[in-house]
Parts: sequence; structure tokens; C-alpha cells
Amino acid sequence: MLKNSKKSDRDIAKHLGLSQATISRLRARLEKEGYIKTYTIIPDFVKLGYEILAFTFINMKAYPTFDETQRIVQQGKEWVGKHPNVIFASDGEGLGGKDVIMISFHQNYSRYADFMRSYAMDWGHIVADFESFLVSLGSGFKMKPLDLKYLADDK
Repeated sequence: MLKNSKKSDRDIAKHLGLSQATISRLRARLEKEGYIKTYTIIPDFVKLGYEILAFTFINMKAYPTFDETQRIVQQGKEWVGKHPNVIFASDGEGLGGKDVIMISFHQNYSRYADFMRSYAMDWGHIVADFESFLVSLGSGFKMKPLDLKYLADDK
């Protein structure tokens, strides 16, 4: 399914030598238990009008209390919810003490700059600094295109 989530239960059953009903039950169970969160595609982002993929690494000013953290996380969820170009945001650990990562797509550099200016204005009171690594989607050397199908072969 990682290689082709469009494959029908019938095709998977035939490939595995099982019944279609068995595959349908297994798929339903995987969905119910949360192993399968969503079915999606990975489009050609350039054809959709995106020129930039940004990985933004953020360093918080201080570690807030538990209650403050809960409030900040909720505000963060609301903020990224208003920005559909953000495809992933989470806390973590990184070089230089970075605490948060945000991955976003942008139509051009001007839109990226506006987005980051908005981020800085909205979060400047708790963010010490941030750095972005920008990927030009239409040019440059792509060693491996963005796709989750490779995980199917990871053992």
C-alpha cells in the first residue's frame, strides 16, 4: 500500500493469495487502529504552482511551564491550521538548540518572505530565532524525489 495506495483490495488479495474479504477486513482494522491515517497523493508540486519547499528550524526563548506549553501548543495548532501550506510542524531536537521544525510549501520567494514575516510577528514573543533551509523545487539536483513509497522497502 505504501507503493500504491490506489491498489484495490481485489488486486492486493490476488497478489498475496488471500481473499478480497480478508484484505478488506485487514484494511478496515488497520484504519481503525490508526496504522493508516489517510490516503493521499504526492503531486508534482511545481505543476501545482509551488517553487519552494522550506524547512524552518525554530529556537524557543525559554522552556515554558506545563500549563504554558499546553496553551502554546494549542495556539500553534490553530496557527498552522490557518496556513494550509504548512504540511508538518512539531517539537523536537536539533543543532544549535532548535526546538521546533516546520515544513511548508510556497509559490515563490515573495510569498515565503511574507509567510515568515507573519510568523515572526505572531510568534516573536516566544521565539528566540529561526532558520530556514529552502529547496528550489523547479531546479537543483534532486537525488531522490519526495515520495513515501520508498518506506515499503525499508526493513
